[in-house]
This record gives sequence, structure tokens and C-alpha cells, in this order.
Amino acid sequence: MSDLPRKAITRTAKLAALPLGFAGRATWGLGKRIGGKSAEIVARELQQRTADQLFRVLGELKGGAMKFGQALSVFESALPEEIAGPYRAALTKLQDAAPPMPTSTVHAVLTERLGDEWQELFLNFEDKPSAAASIGQVHRAVWHDGREVAVKVQYPGAGEALLSDLTQLSRFAKLLGPLIPGMDIKPLITELRDRVSEELDYDLEARSQREHAAEFADDPDVRVPDVVFQSDQVLVTEWMDGIPLAEVISDGTEEQRDRAGQLLARFLFSGPARTGLLHADPHPGNFRLLPEEDGEGWRLGVLDFGTVDRLPGGLPDPIGDCLRMTLEGQAEAVYGLLCEEGFVKDEIELDPDAVLDYLLPIIEPAEVEEFTFTRSWMRTQAARLADIRSPAYQLGKQLNLPPSYLLIHRVTLSTIGVLCQLNATVRLRDELEAWVPGFLAEYEYEDAEEPEADVDAVVEAGS
Repeated sequence: MSDLPRKAITRTAKLAALPLGFAGRATWGLGKRIGGKSAEIVARELQQRTADQLFRVLGELKGGAMKFGQALSVFESALPEEIAGPYRAALTKLQDAAPPMPTSTVHAVLTERLGDEWQELFLNFEDKPSAAASIGQVHRAVWHDGREVAVKVQYPGAGEALLSDLTQLSRFAKLLGPLIPGMDIKPLITELRDRVSEELDYDLEARSQREHAAEFADDPDVRVPDVVFQSDQVLVTEWMDGIPLAEVISDGTEEQRDRAGQLLARFLFSGPARTGLLHADPHPGNFRLLPEEDGEGWRLGVLDFGTVDRLPGGLPDPIGDCLRMTLEGQAEAVYGLLCEEGFVKDEIELDPDAVLDYLLPIIEPAEVEEFTFTRSWMRTQAARLADIRSPAYQLGKQLNLPPSYLLIHRVTLSTIGVLCQLNATVRLRDELEAWVPGFLAEYEYEDAEEPEADVDAVVEAGS
């Protein structure tokens, strides 16, 4: 289908076909094994068919279904390799590709939102979209002043489709859960649903993008294209070339992958400190690797500010405090802070040392000067948290995620997922020290200043 199906019954039927298809293929696989095919070959065929159906259905529906697929795609590195391969290709396609709207529909939206003479705003407008995503598609064009621009046009009925899809998906979230071991799918769907109104509001997105563009205008590492024009359901921004991060993941050099990983971590942690906003949609389709003008080095280009978390004071201080105290082995202090922030409910009592053992493997990348994020490391963490026999699994079930931390948590996990896809070696600790309040204790700054004060005192006494 080339247009966004809006009838709820049609969308519901397509979404319902996903778990039914999964079950049907499992039966098909059993028959193949009885017929003599090896379990390994059958499993590979089964996963490929499942991945093909997943992309076809989510891609056709766009809306909330595709939004869910994009959010899910950054976690494929947690899957066992024999399962991840077929899913990887299918889910990665969701990051910046989907069946486009017909040209007549695009023109109708532009006429409705920009007026009958909308074509006069452009020196050139490409009817074929350059990218199609969950709630809109992007067309390359030349603005009337000669600037190359990206024109994002929202799908008609996108809001209704988003809400309907995510409601339907939540009803069989448990069946989708096995796609990503150790991850509870339902809260992810709920959180996506809560963000629908913001994602549809192009005025809000334009403001968030303008704030980032202004802050990073002269930044040597990060580029954000500025907003040129905004109207209801239409957003025009500066065009940005570059290598899509999905291509860096699949074909990039070690230098490109490491540089992209470092800059992605830098943007994640510096954004809230510099703008009071957290870019909350960190899937690879929203990033580009841009060559420097002199050909030496790379910058990170950032797109799509439809979903942001508003953090006026930057990242909450308890995040840095908790990370630092965990690395220092302060079990009682860490446990007390988690209780205070609501990660441990009043009626729950846990062993502080067990909580420390739960956290330390997760924050291993912050303990060393540089860390190589790999799919195998991600799979190890996912297996530890998903194995019902594991102490980590039992403890994790008793922890709580306060609403104010939910989006921060998802963005952090998603970013780690992308770093693992990149197989990037990153100096994460440098970024934490530079941008996360509380990661460096106050006494460290005071101690650093004391020698200078002592020297001044000695000089003064001697004179």
C-alpha cells in the first residue's frame, strides 16, 4: 500500500496478523524439522520469514506501528547472533525507509497548509521523497532564496493512526516481548503513546530544533540544520548531506565508527546541559556523519527533534551521584539515593550490596578510560537481566522506574544499543565528567584547588 491506511479495522487486522504469523511459522518450522531439516537451518528460515513480515507490516502501516519498529530496531544488538542477523536487515530498514505517499496526497497537503501558490515558495521541489518515516516523509527541495532544504510533510490521519496502532500493539505486547530478551515491551509502547501529541506538533518540533541549531551553530563536533519555515503538518529545514549512521554501522571504517560513537555520546550528554533539552529519538536514521570541509575528520549531523525531554537544569544530579558512588563501591549510599528517588518503593527492602552487584556490570563503560561497545557485551547484559534463574533478574523485578526518569532511561538504553551496533570504542568517561552533574564529586574540585591556595599562602608568608 502506498498511502497511510486509516481505517482502524484494517490496521488492527494487519497488526493482529503479526503474532498469528509468528505462531504459524513456529508450527511450520516444527513440520520442517520432522521432515528432516536441521534445527539450525529451520531456525534461520523461520527468523528470516518473521523479519520479512515484521518490516512489511510495520513499514506499510507507518504510524505508531512503524514508530514501534524504529524504537525496537536499536535493541537488535541484544539478540543472540543466530537470531539477530535476519532481524537486523529488516528492522534497520525501518529507520529511514517506508512506502511513500502518492504525489497527489503530498500536493494536497501542501496546498491545504501552504496555499494554492505553494510551488512559488520553491525554486525546485522533488516529488519523490528522499526518506519516509513513521508520521511523515521528507522531500528535497530548493527554497525561494536558493537554499537547499528538507520539506517534511505529515501523513494525513497520522495522529489517529499513531494512537490506534500503539493501543493495538499494547494488547499483545507479551507476544512481542521475546523479540528482545530482557526488555519489557509494554512500558516502551506506553511511553511512545504518551509522546504522540508532541511528535505531531511541528511547531513544538521547530522550536526545539531552533534551540539546538542556535546552541550548536559554531560547534566543531555537532551540526543541527536550522528551521527555514514551519506550518501545521509541514516543516522546512536546511538540507544536510552526509553518511547515514545505518551505513556507518554496516560499512563504515573503524575510524568512522569510533568517531560516530564518541560524538553520539557527546551529543547525548551535552545536549541537556547546553539546551535544557534531551533529543529523545536516538535511532540511526536521525544521524549523519559529515566530513569536515578540509577532509580531515568528521562531525555528527543530528535530525528530527519531534520528541524531546525537557530538562531545564540539565540531567538530574542523582544520575551522576549514583554513577560515581556505584563506581566507588558505596553500596549503602547508592541504595539510599535509589530509595530517595523512587527506584525502590517504600514497601520493598533490598540488600544494598546486591543492588551494587546488579548495577556494576551495566555501568562498566564508565569505569574505564575507553570502552569498546559490542553486540556480545550487550547480549551478555541482556541475558543476565532476562534469565529467571539469575539474581539480577530477581532483583530487577523489584526495582521501579519513576516516570521522570522513564524517557532518560529509554534514550540511554537506545544510545547504548546504537553504540553496540557501531562496535565503537568510546571514551565515555570523558563525556560523563564533562557534562553529567555529580559524576565528579565536589570534594574533587576543592581538593584540586587546595595546592594552589597553599602555594599562595606560603609565598605570602615568605614575603
